[in-house]
Amino acid sequence: MLCSALLAAEALAGPGLLIAVEDDWPPYSARGAVSSAPRGLAPQLVREAFRRQGVAVSFVTVPFARCLMLARVGRAAGCLSVTITDDNREQFWWHQTPMFTEELAIFARAASGDAGLGLKDLIGRRVGITQDYTYPSAFYRDVRIMKSVAASDEDLIRMLLARRVDYVLMNALPGQLRIRGNPDAAGRVRKVGSISQDGFWLAFSKARAQGRESAAQLEAGLRAMRKDGSYASMLLKVDSGMKADAPSRTD
Repeated sequence: MLCSALLAAEALAGPGLLIAVEDDWPPYSARGAVSSAPRGLAPQLVREAFRRQGVAVSFVTVPFARCLMLARVGRAAGCLSVTITDDNREQFWWHQTPMFTEELAIFARAASGDAGLGLKDLIGRRVGITQDYTYPSAFYRDVRIMKSVAASDEDLIRMLLARRVDYVLMNALPGQLRIRGNPDAAGRVRKVGSISQDGFWLAFSKARAQGRESAAQLEAGLRAMRKDGSYASMLLKVDSGMKADAPSRTD
């Protein structure tokens, strides 16, 4: 199925760039309800920024682990959306400024009474994280934090409600949207702290000859959008639309 999706996307791309994008991270990127075409802020930003540079793009929507793999081996020109860490910094080409920033938050059961937690408060506790997501190196390398890995953020919420972990880490807005859309979690899971405020980039493949040039083109397009105000307008429109849609979604 993945090979078929890649071949179809490559056929549509023509001379443009094929970008892999995560399929389950609203409001930034998610698989569409009717088709596999991605929706959300990240693909919209990338499409418009490259359009301003005269570059056509197409997308293949896949789980995040596959997104990274496709970019590493050069089957895709890049992967949306990735945080730069000590572990992946040299694996990809990066544009200079992030597409957007998002808080990495700590969530707990609402009855816990916790508040204002930070990284040091996770020492000695069971903390749920999502497989293959990029987390700050200071967190990931701290062996005093007991990490439990789940396949998705939705699984993290189930682990938390089942008391298999004390806390889970999710990006703040995606996590809150996911909780709102889950009848079992609404009112029972809440944000209790913060780890970091992270930037997110399109990670360009070093296995492709034009990776560094593509990163520079995206940077130029994003700067033009910020300068003329279209970036701020797009951010507001997508954010408002996804928030309004959240109660009817299961993700």
